[in-house]
Amino acid sequence: MEKLNLVATGGTFDCIHIGHLKLLSTAFDISEHVIIGLTSDAFVKRFKLTWNIKNNYRRRLFNLKKNISLNFKDANYTIIKLEDEFGPVIHSSKIQAIVVSEETLVKVKEINEIRISNHLDPLRVIVVEIAKSSDGKPISSTRIRNGEIDYKGKILRK
Repeated sequence: MEKLNLVATGGTFDCIHIGHLKLLSTAFDISEHVIIGLTSDAFVKRFKLTWNIKNNYRRRLFNLKKNISLNFKDANYTIIKLEDEFGPVIHSSKIQAIVVSEETLVKVKEINEIRISNHLDPLRVIVVEIAKSSDGKPISSTRIRNGEIDYKGKILRK
């Protein structure tokens, strides 16, 4: 597949784990440039069912940049602060695709409907399979915060 010019992905990236790295890896592999939406603290407080994130926006931004520099040499990206669930993907004609996990796939239908109503082409959708821990359950920042698993999905306690 020929690389796309610009794709988008996003998340809260609280406790960065291999699922996040898989999402970013896919985005960097298919695109010359990646826009990464990082949810603001205000956005998380409004839309997450439980406000129990460990790191504030500044710390999450620092950790995200650090993880990208450690894991993806020559990554070409821009991080933007997401104040809502859509960010630039509903307005920009330059964004060609969106990289999402299986759990956020439901949002893409709404995003593409809004894009069409804004006279933009729908985004190509790249779905990344959710990373699973050694117990077969999804790896998540919540499980890491709770001390159940580490960032690679290794079981720490039952």
